[in-house]
Amino acid sequence: MSQSSPSLLLRLAPALFVAIWSTGWVSARYGADYADPLTFLSARFVLAFVAMVIIILLSRATWPRGRDILHAMMSGILLHALYLGGVWWAIAHGVPTGISGLVAAIQPILTAFLAPLILREHIGRIQWAGVFLGFCGIALVLEPKLAVIDPAHMRETLGPLLVNMVAMVSVTSGTFYQKRFIPKGDLRTVTALQYAGAFLVVTPLAFLLEPMRLVWNLPLIAVMAWSVLALSLGAIGLLLLLIREGAVSRAAALIYLVPPSVAVEAYFAFGETMQIVQLIGLGLTVVGVALATRRR
Repeated sequence: MSQSSPSLLLRLAPALFVAIWSTGWVSARYGADYADPLTFLSARFVLAFVAMVIIILLSRATWPRGRDILHAMMSGILLHALYLGGVWWAIAHGVPTGISGLVAAIQPILTAFLAPLILREHIGRIQWAGVFLGFCGIALVLEPKLAVIDPAHMRETLGPLLVNMVAMVSVTSGTFYQKRFIPKGDLRTVTALQYAGAFLVVTPLAFLLEPMRLVWNLPLIAVMAWSVLALSLGAIGLLLLLIREGAVSRAAALIYLVPPSVAVEAYFAFGETMQIVQLIGLGLTVVGVALATRRR
């Protein structure tokens, strides 16, 4: 690999991460008819682990040792098991996607508040302005979905909503944990251990909470293949690279771009409408993320 390749990958990583990661919601919608959420994630994690082990064997990557193994597995529990498992379970049990998206948008704000305290990161005024604009943009993008939510339904789903909020805190904690305890080491072996940790947590929960429905047919195989190869290997690898090479507050701000990207993808994939207020929100979000991720 040439010396310019890593630099090029770092420049492209934010856009690639958002473009791939946002397809997770579309994939979940396609696969929901054929699999329970935690059962799907359990299968996804074990397949991702196997895929990573094959890559590791072919490339002869070095495995972590000692406590680094436990740190990698713990980061997988936070970033994958508790975050993805919590969000998917909450949506499957009645939390509207608009509310779930708004909860996810709290993560960059929480990260910006905690980064100076935990990692001594400096958050300047321009970055704070970007965080504020990004949240406002997300609210506008999600406003049409939020406007039609039945308050009575929300009262009935307070438990799943709490799980969704715990998931948001978990992914925030996971980014700090990754930055603090896994600053070095081969990301290929770290990722494999993350999926091992996530599998060990999600699978017992799926056994306890679900009938473990998994109907293997062509649509589910296609969704599973995309989820493993593009999301679990591609998007997660890019996220870990961004966390390692930059500030966690800048990496977290990219989450703002996910709900607008999902709205655009849903427009093309499912024929959902895009209103003027959503387009305005999309523009605000892009400006906000540009400011929040700006390097001093």
